Amino acid sequence: MVPPMSFEARPIELHGHRVFYRRAGSGPPLVLIHGMLNSSRHWEAVARGLSSDYTVIAPDLIGHGDSATPRGDYSLGAHAAAIRDLLAAIGIDRATIVGHSLGGGVALQFFWQFPQRTERLVLISSGGLGREVSPMLRAAALPGMSGVLAVAAHRRWLDALWAAGARMRAKGRGQGIYLQAIARALRPLEQPGAREAFVQTLRSVIDVHGQRVSARDRLYLLGAMPTLVVWGDRDETIPLAHGREAHALIPGSRFATLPGAAHFPHLEDPEGLVLVLREFLDTSEPAQLDEADWASIVNRARQGAAAGGVTRARPASAGRTDRPR
Repeated sequence: MVPPMSFEARPIELHGHRVFYRRAGSGPPLVLIHGMLNSSRHWEAVARGLSSDYTVIAPDLIGHGDSATPRGDYSLGAHAAAIRDLLAAIGIDRATIVGHSLGGGVALQFFWQFPQRTERLVLISSGGLGREVSPMLRAAALPGMSGVLAVAAHRRWLDALWAAGARMRAKGRGQGIYLQAIARALRPLEQPGAREAFVQTLRSVIDVHGQRVSARDRLYLLGAMPTLVVWGDRDETIPLAHGREAHALIPGSRFATLPGAAHFPHLEDPEGLVLVLREFLDTSEPAQLDEADWASIVNRARQGAAAGGVTRARPASAGRTDRPR
């Protein structure tokens, strides 16, 4: 009989701050990076589906989940460096890096900064691939939002919102799902430190005009890295078009959509996501880049651009692996 998977949060001290992460399974390392208003615990169903063959590591980013909320740097690069240090501390040198939403931007930064530590890259409804983003996130970047969030994230209000959603769902009204999704998203912001960390993280990547950070000018560098782009086909937070366009710009990448899923495929269709991830992992070889390889990749691209040979995008249909439901 297979023992139940343990996915309990574990503390570790990094640079004077307490950081939590979850670990399950055994085999090649697979790092799952959550997005804003999420935490490592939201990966549990996906970890359960992969832990029989992989060592699954899911950190709580600084300012999220149970990790510390210090006053400091909440940029994508800072989060990527913190994950590098966590992996080094627990004895993991290289891994497949999977990122959702904000975590997708962190995953991209991890690859730019530490290509020699990256074996594969998976971007799930990823940020950093275009300007458009939901009006709610743009509004959250406005000045004074900390005070608004303090009211919106009050426990009594969230309990009432959750209960209202449950009543609506019991009556067969689909809007109840969205009320509960809002309550679940706001729940981590009950503590002042978490609200400030959220606002700082948000403003590092989003302003009132949309996403401030874009990786589109260097996606061609991922041609050396096995890359999978996954999107929910009902995503209204970050457009599906961003995923299709990124796939077209990343040489040799794969693309998959999850029918019926919105912005949180790991919560809305974890079984489907596990199937897509397993197919990618089973049919791709991990990259093994070193500093010399990276220098060669960058220089070839630079020389090609100087000669007018900028990498051209290919049709977004190439390599598509949409999963039928």
